[in-house]
Amino acid sequence: MAQRRWTVLFVPHGSSGTRSLHASGTALTLVGALAAVAAASALAAAIGVVWHGVALSRSLRLERANRALAVEVARLGHRAGQLSDSLASLSRRDDEVRLVAGLAPLSLDVKRAGIGGPVGPWPNRDRLLTDGGTVGREAFGVHTDLDALLRQANIIATSARQAADSLTARIGELAAKPSIMPTAGFISSRFASIRYHPILHENLPHEGIDITAAPGTRILAPAAGRVVKVGWESGYGLMVVLDHGYGLETRYAHMSRTAAQVGADVKRGDLLGFVGSTGLSTGPHLHYEVRINGRPVDPLRYVLPDDFAD
Repeated sequence: MAQRRWTVLFVPHGSSGTRSLHASGTALTLVGALAAVAAASALAAAIGVVWHGVALSRSLRLERANRALAVEVARLGHRAGQLSDSLASLSRRDDEVRLVAGLAPLSLDVKRAGIGGPVGPWPNRDRLLTDGGTVGREAFGVHTDLDALLRQANIIATSARQAADSLTARIGELAAKPSIMPTAGFISSRFASIRYHPILHENLPHEGIDITAAPGTRILAPAAGRVVKVGWESGYGLMVVLDHGYGLETRYAHMSRTAAQVGADVKRGDLLGFVGSTGLSTGPHLHYEVRINGRPVDPLRYVLPDDFAD
């Protein structure tokens, strides 16, 4: 069968002449195919340019986001370090409060529960380590630190509740403990089972401490109690005796004069009298004793640091 041919006439405007273009069907099909391929290539190139621009823009946004996240992770790591320092300070303070409350400080084994890495699996660990890159590894480290700090904070909170409960139960006993020095001065003789007596010239027990101070220095009650004796006693000179309950008794000797009355209730810081040199004394000082169920003990066992005296 003869191949079909096509004729295309071109008629210019304003001209009587025409032009014609003869082409076979195959040629027209080939031209059409080439035009389609060219159009498709142009469209693909345009799409590629647009997609590259979109990908570049997305990459820049991700890079900016990663930089921002890295800065934030570093900031959180710094804050976690500050929190660790604060918890360490609270832990030391908690040990001191527990002692005041009559509780033993937390053991190292208990405190170790507040350090170390995360306990058990948590959802994003593997993803952060495998897919998170440098920022992911840093975030994992911060997560580990925060997990440990949270456990440590829970331990301190539990300990603080225990100390508060113990303090509440012992508040009366604490008020009765002679926790401050009764006068301002310096210790010139300490508690001792045997001491050479400077006046009697023989070895005798020294059942308290001597606090050397200027005559007339105020003597204050170191704890709440009741005045059970005011007056003169051989060797002690002018003295005051307080009964604090719980088997505790304190004695204040060699006073120049007293400022308390038998039967009066006193609280910590109330005036009892003034430093003197009455009785067997070589100079102005306060002889201060603490007795438990009648047995003398070292008064310095009860004197607390200034932070806790009140």
